[in-house]
Amino acid sequence: MAPLLRNSIIPDIDDQEDAIENGAIALTELDLYPESDGKPMAENTEQYRWIVILKENLEILFAAMADVFIAADLLWYPVEASKPIPEDFTLRFQAPDVMVIFGRPKGKRGSYRQWQEEGIPPQVVFEILSPSNITRKGVKEMQAKFEFYQKYGVEEYYIYDPETYELQAWLRQGTKLQAIINLQGWVSPRLGILFAGLGGQELEVYYPDGRKFISSIELANLAETEREQKELAQQRADQALLQVQQAVVRLLQGGMAIAQVAQVMGLSELQVREMGEI
Repeated sequence: MAPLLRNSIIPDIDDQEDAIENGAIALTELDLYPESDGKPMAENTEQYRWIVILKENLEILFAAMADVFIAADLLWYPVEASKPIPEDFTLRFQAPDVMVIFGRPKGKRGSYRQWQEEGIPPQVVFEILSPSNITRKGVKEMQAKFEFYQKYGVEEYYIYDPETYELQAWLRQGTKLQAIINLQGWVSPRLGILFAGLGGQELEVYYPDGRKFISSIELANLAETEREQKELAQQRADQALLQVQQAVVRLLQGGMAIAQVAQVMGLSELQVREMGEI
């Protein structure tokens, strides 16, 4: 019986690499710019929770601004490439937990290729730590991230550890990211959001108008509460209007003139006529 796959059908890896080098095989966009680094978005529930809180609340904050793009775990390529990703992927791209780019439109992207985005880098980047970040490998990766963000133009860089409640931040000064020493009450120059609740307490982030960054469940509960309050207020308004209408009808039926009813009830004569017809 013949084999299902002949050896000639399966290309030799070394031959493939030689063909790429010689130009015999054209590289695809995904060869040059993969849309995944093979890593999970988060390693645990707390890391994921904070990524979602930051990303979704920032989306809400800038919802009315069409030229502010916000993404989570999206690969950022600052420069074009001519060869596939090197073994050390940190030399080519990073995937910030959350990044904010001013001056670029919202919309779908498989990755953020800076040369296709008018050369604009992410101005604000957030990283949420996980237990693996304290390993030797993790520390090296975080150092590589810092150097990458410093090299390619990030203006504000924030690292939050949801286990220890520690927040670290850096602000660009010239070509360097300089550490911000006192973060209690710090307001982001770019985002206008305030950081509080530090010193052994969980981080709290506030909108410029004083509202707190909250989870999607809390947002849904808040929306439901507001809806119920609106319904209750409408019911009360309808009840009050009905009582006024009933009073107007009684006064008119008692023989009071329209002008007199309007004066007594604080209404216009037209309103009295309309209520008297009900």
